[in-house]
Parts: sequence; structure tokens; C-alpha cells
Amino acid sequence: MKVKDFSFHLPEELIAQHPLEKRDESRLMVLDKNTGHIDHRVFKDIIDYLEEGDCLVLNDTRVMPARLYGAKEGSGGKMEFLLLRRLEKDVWETLVKPGKRAKVGATFTFGNGELKAEVIEVLDNGNRKVKFFYEGVFEAVLDSLGEMPLPPYITEKLEDKERYQTVYSKEVGSAAAPTAGLHFTEELLNKIKAKGVNIAFVTLHVGLGTFRPVKAENIEEHEMHAEYYYLNGENADIINKTKESGKRVIAVGTTSNRTLESIADDNGRVKEQSGYTSIFIYPGYKFKIVDALITNFHLPESTLIMLISAFSNREIIMNAYNIAVENKYRFFSFGDAMFIH
Repeated sequence: MKVKDFSFHLPEELIAQHPLEKRDESRLMVLDKNTGHIDHRVFKDIIDYLEEGDCLVLNDTRVMPARLYGAKEGSGGKMEFLLLRRLEKDVWETLVKPGKRAKVGATFTFGNGELKAEVIEVLDNGNRKVKFFYEGVFEAVLDSLGEMPLPPYITEKLEDKERYQTVYSKEVGSAAAPTAGLHFTEELLNKIKAKGVNIAFVTLHVGLGTFRPVKAENIEEHEMHAEYYYLNGENADIINKTKESGKRVIAVGTTSNRTLESIADDNGRVKEQSGYTSIFIYPGYKFKIVDALITNFHLPESTLIMLISAFSNREIIMNAYNIAVENKYRFFSFGDAMFIH
């Protein structure tokens, strides 16, 4: 299957540059994955499509303000650091620009010197292994100095950092938000729980690889990035009981979907575990556990549109996307949502 099979015309003005004032008032396209039938609704109407006993699975990861601007000690040259993955307590895999200034042994300072860094290794992929030096708690220092690492397609500055976090975010570690969850408000989640819908949480720390284009012409040759996940026993029980009762497991976002499909056994059961997943889901994949999916509208030729095409089929999804463009749905992180069932 070719990358170009997942191409469509996306006018640049449909890539949402900022979140709506109210999270749950984005638009919602409801798609029957088998027939292709479409309803146009508002996101808070999602409750009408949820049934008592269903289980919504949310990714409770929290985005780090992982972009740091600093200067090289000695020359004062301006530098940009993007924290990708914690390797040890104060050692991170980091994307550094400009890379030519970031040789092993080079040191850098951020803010008024509250944070310093030293490059200790250049990795095979060109990223740097960096050790940070500071006083106090690293997360607090990062919170005061760092900026949200918005995707490259969003060029406007985000005024409120919390709008790039879900209302239930808890486990710090992502370089990008699990954006399908951005549509939920506390009030909407309470209404969903009152209807008898179960809520379960997984953690998958989203890496910047989620924005990496598929460069292989044949999608089977694309190598996915690895991302850390965790599911505890209590949430595993909620998910398993949902399956045993014949009700639906509904993944909120491709990150929850990938986590569940990585963990589930061939009988669609899960258990407490953690690790790294590089699962790549594209048409032909047989889903083991996920019955329905809430997701945003993704970019052409991305691994994310390939995943949702696997959940339905390519023709139905590409038709739905063309209808979304015609109807001026908003795309990507701050855009509108789709419920595929």
C-alpha cells in the first residue's frame, strides 16, 4: 500500500491555529465505520452515542513545557532545546538547534542561569544526550522556563498553556498532547459518568515522532518511533469487565488506541504492564480490543490517517475526509473531532 493512497487536498486555512473558547463546542463528525453514513453534530453530543456500560479509555499523559531557549556559554549563541525523552534522572534525549554548536562537552544556560546543560553524547539519530544542572525540582524549573512544544503546523502563539492539556492530564512526560481528549470538559465527563459509562485511564507519553512524515513510498517499510506506556491493574479490570459484559471499549485518541492494541492479548484482554510500543496500525490490521474511536482530523499521508483507515476502510475514511474539507471542519491538534463506531 502506497503513502499516496492516503493523500487528499487540505487547504492550509483548515489547520486550526488556536483552540475554540469552549472545548466541547467543536464540531463532531459521527461516522459509521461499516456503511460510511455521516452525521454532523457538536462534540458535547458525544454523550448521545455512548451507552451505559461502555468504557471510555483516556490517555492521562501531561505535556511537558519541553521547548527551552538558551545560549551557548562562551559565545552567547542562541540555542533551542526540545526535550524528547528522559533517559536517567537529569539526562535527556534532546533535539538541539543549531546542532553544529552542540558538540560533546558544550555547555548552555537558560533563563538567568537557573538551568544549565552539557552535551554528553551525540546519538546515532543526531539527537543529543544532555545532562541538566539546577537547584530544586526539575519539573518546577522547566515549568517556569519552558514553552509548550506546539506542532510545526501551528504557527500562532498559545496564550493559555492549559489549553494544550486535557482536563484529566496527570502523568508528565509527553512532547505532544493526546489531542482527541482536548474536547472533554469536567462537566461533560461528569455527565458521561452519570449515564453509567465507565472511565479508564492509560498513559502513553506522546513523542514528536507522531509528527514525523512517512518517507517510505510503501507504508509497510515505515519504522514507527517508540513511546512509553503504562496501564495499572485497576484500569485493566475496568476494561476487561467492559469486554466481558459485551459492551464497547472506546478509545479516546490514536494514542489510547495504540496503547490498548499493544497491551491486549489475542482474546482482547489486558493486564497491568508498562513498556515501549512502536506498533504501526494500517489497513489490514485486525483490532483486538477497540470497538469505537474518538479522534481528531489528521494530516494527509500521516500514520494517524492510516490508523483510522484500518479501523474502518480507506475508501470510507478518504470520503469522510473529503466531506470534512467541503464542510470546512477544522483539522489537527486544535481542530474538530470524529467519532468512528
